[in-house]
Amino acid sequence: MRTVEIRKNGEIIAEVWHAKGYFARLRGLLGRTLQEGGGMLLTPCNAIHTFGMRYAIDALYLDKEGCVLRVDEAIQPGKVMPLQRGARHVLELQKGCANRRSVSVGDVLEVIR
Repeated sequence: MRTVEIRKNGEIIAEVWHAKGYFARLRGLLGRTLQEGGGMLLTPCNAIHTFGMRYAIDALYLDKEGCVLRVDEAIQPGKVMPLQRGARHVLELQKGCANRRSVSVGDVLEVIR
C-alpha cells in the first residue's frame, strides 16, 4: 500500500497509508498501530466503523477537492459513524491529531502522492 502526505496550507500534518482497493479499505487500520503523524486515507469512502479496533481515532471526512466536511474526534472502538453526504475520502488519524493540527470544517487538505 502506498503512502501519501496530507498537507494543510503547505505544512505536512500526516503521512498516511492510502487505501484505495476494496480489501485495503475493508481491513483499514485493523491490526495496525498508528505512530504520531500517521494514519490512513480511505478512498472512496463516506462512512466508517471502529469494530475490532483497540484504540480511539479521529476521522476527517473530505470532499473530492479535499475540503473538510466533518471532523469526528476520539471515536472509541466498536462505533458506527453516520454517512457523510458529499464525502469522497475519510482520513483516519491518531486520537487528538485533528485538534493538535488545528484541522476544522472548511479547511482544505492537500493529498501529495
